[in-house]
Amino acid sequence: MKDIWRKPYHVVLEVENRDCTIVKRCASMGLTHFKVVDVRSSSRGSVKHLVELDSAEVKQVRNSSGELKTVASKSENKSSIWLESEGCGVCNAILSSEAFLVSGKSMENFTIMYSFLVPSFDSYKKIIYTLEAMGLKVKILKMGRFESHAGILTEKQERIFWLALKGGFFDYPRKIDTVELAEKLGISPSTLSEITRRGTRRLLEHYFSEQT
Repeated sequence: MKDIWRKPYHVVLEVENRDCTIVKRCASMGLTHFKVVDVRSSSRGSVKHLVELDSAEVKQVRNSSGELKTVASKSENKSSIWLESEGCGVCNAILSSEAFLVSGKSMENFTIMYSFLVPSFDSYKKIIYTLEAMGLKVKILKMGRFESHAGILTEKQERIFWLALKGGFFDYPRKIDTVELAEKLGISPSTLSEITRRGTRRLLEHYFSEQT
């Protein structure tokens, strides 16, 4: 694992982002009823946005781009599609600081809530400084630091599991897979799998020994 990930943080913040490329793109296509319900970094270096639209507007968007992937509708009148872009100033500020974006969700008045992981407090400060230097209003909702509990798992195993949990590795569907997580941490997928396998074994042995 990269040394920079020895003291990671999980950060959730709100930013008024009127320069979101996807919001602008939807507006340029005349879409008026849409909501950005998720934002994630891509292994290709781009940023993926899950946009919820009225079903009547989905055909209009698909005709303008063949890259779109339709997701299962949440209701009879709503459908969700993935849009991909190079990202805006906010996304790029987060991604350029050795951090990785877990998710994002649009609120009101162009405000988007971002959840991301940073390898250190200095990386967190760099992101906040960059956003404020851009003239953006930033509201910190949550900031949690990894702290080793020791005992059952090694510190490396604890840190990997913490990052995997916060990063959405155990979510369904997953927000980040083994290859992506390993790439972010600077280790091979096989090494990541071995660390999680050994850690899972330790947790199960401890759990079942406590039960008996």
